[in-house]
Amino acid sequence: VQVAESGGGLVQAGGSLRLSCVASGSIFGIDSVGWYRQVPGNQRELVANITSGGATNYADSVKGRFTISRDNPKNTVYLQMNSLEVEDTAVYYCYANVVLRPYGLKRPVWGQGTQVTVSS
Repeated sequence: VQVAESGGGLVQAGGSLRLSCVASGSIFGIDSVGWYRQVPGNQRELVANITSGGATNYADSVKGRFTISRDNPKNTVYLQMNSLEVEDTAVYYCYANVVLRPYGLKRPVWGQGTQVTVSS
């Protein structure tokens, strides 16, 4: 079972990126998912999360700019990031509660992270 992020890169301030988080392996699907970010020397912070039912929550710093969404048949969660700021530069991690086969037990899994760099 693994979780993999993609979609990071270098973008100018004001630009957009869409991150993807895909869960794979012997799973039924994914339950709640959170996107976190970390700057060297700082603690990892929650950016946004989404429940299995689609309820969302955002850090104040990204409200109105970022949108988290999910595609359940694809076991994928997205983070659409608009109006990016230099302060958004970080490694972004996906944290997914995967639902394991065959008994439906849940396990939290971290992805390896994807770098987002916003230039001024």
